Amino acid sequence: MRFLSKQGLLIPEPLVQPLNHERARSIRHATAIHTPTLNTSFNYSKELQQLLAGKQTLLCAITHPVEQIYEHYKNGYVSYTKGIAEQRGLSTCARCGNNDKHLFGEFDCARCQESCTYCRKCIQLGRISTCTALIHWLGPINTSVIKNPLQWTGTLSKGQQVASQRVVQAVTNNKDLLVWAVCGAGKTEVLFHGIEAALRAGKSVCIATPRTDVVLELAPRMRSAFPQVEVIALYGGSEDRGKIAPITITTTHQLHRYYQAFDIVIIDEVDAFPYSIDPMLQYAVLQAKKLTSPTIYLTATPSKKWQREIASNRRDAVTIPARYHGFSLPLPTFQSCGDWRKLLQKKRLPKPVLAWLLNHLTENKQALLFVPHIEALSTVVELLKRHHSKIEGVHANDVTRKEKVSAFRDGSIPILITTTILERGITIPNINVAVLGAEDRIFTESALVQIAGRVGRSAKHPTGEIRLFHFGKTKAMLHAKRHIAYMNAEGERMGLLHRG
Repeated sequence: MRFLSKQGLLIPEPLVQPLNHERARSIRHATAIHTPTLNTSFNYSKELQQLLAGKQTLLCAITHPVEQIYEHYKNGYVSYTKGIAEQRGLSTCARCGNNDKHLFGEFDCARCQESCTYCRKCIQLGRISTCTALIHWLGPINTSVIKNPLQWTGTLSKGQQVASQRVVQAVTNNKDLLVWAVCGAGKTEVLFHGIEAALRAGKSVCIATPRTDVVLELAPRMRSAFPQVEVIALYGGSEDRGKIAPITITTTHQLHRYYQAFDIVIIDEVDAFPYSIDPMLQYAVLQAKKLTSPTIYLTATPSKKWQREIASNRRDAVTIPARYHGFSLPLPTFQSCGDWRKLLQKKRLPKPVLAWLLNHLTENKQALLFVPHIEALSTVVELLKRHHSKIEGVHANDVTRKEKVSAFRDGSIPILITTTILERGITIPNINVAVLGAEDRIFTESALVQIAGRVGRSAKHPTGEIRLFHFGKTKAMLHAKRHIAYMNAEGERMGLLHRG
């Protein structure tokens, strides 16, 4: 759509008088975009409010009459933004933050009759170009104060109580906070009272995580703790996509659909791939929260940079160095298994690995075995099925991934072979864990700490084994063991571990 700029207002071309059509130009030529003051007596459209609130939408994708949209604009209820801003030869996409010149393309645009630049990085969300106008709702948003939202009856450990109080303070004072908690510390429960404080104040809460598996695990837990509150889960294929609720649990990818929507944003596993390395996802989080909204970061393995910021008091953080049940974190043991790659090529498993797995089958003890890539997974599963037909493998591209993880949870699968897709966000009460090829570069310090964290998470089964089978030790392996030992020492120092 093209506009005529008149007295600071952008008038849509269909509403321009015929004599002025030649003066209508695309939004890229607007030097300043004026948004009128909100007219509180204006009778706004509830339907348009529901469609646009908390989102930044392509104007061309809206089917409402242009006259209705313009009336809302004149009365300060919606605003326009350039889809792609151009300054000193640099293009920046307003939706995904892309400013890499190699990720833009050009085409002859029939809509504005000019050569347009478009963003290739987020084109899967609909093409956005230099003549594209984005529209955002500025009017009132429906909120509801919930008096007694939290129905959870559990108790917090000493470490959890300290962190919970800090989360409540961050929510109340709109301050960012990092919660550095060991795997199995009970981070979800630490959030409950902070979320309750937000809901009592009529605020919306977004919990974002890089992986679908974590969304699927968190959603029922939140619904159980807050049974009177609408909780929606957003991920690829979700029926809730595009909705907003008092509690929204979402993958970080889905946040590209939101704009200044949430009062509180909580990022679980902030160090996890792909969020940790993707500026587009980090930009999506910033865009999805309101300007004054706090961000609460959760992680068991903060980056070295963040650890330095914590040590120098440049980042506000609270640490939980012990699990809620008071038992120390299991330390990984290292065991050489020779050149496992060559053995797999010969359709053989390293003897120490096979013995470890067969021992679990004999003792009827569930186990997770991590491997570095899908090719290894396929071979390992094929070889192990000779010993037990119900052994399965799972990876990111597995269409039956959810079903297999569910079957492993209920005990139907005795041993599950997995890539790093399950290094986070899965809790099985009584399992042991091993890694085949722990020296592979995919198994970073962070990944190995997270993998070790799958063991001993349950209060009924607080101990277990984490075995790293390798063809040569790496710094990542040694650092991971040192990291876990350090947190155990901190838990002991703070009196958070059982004695005797």
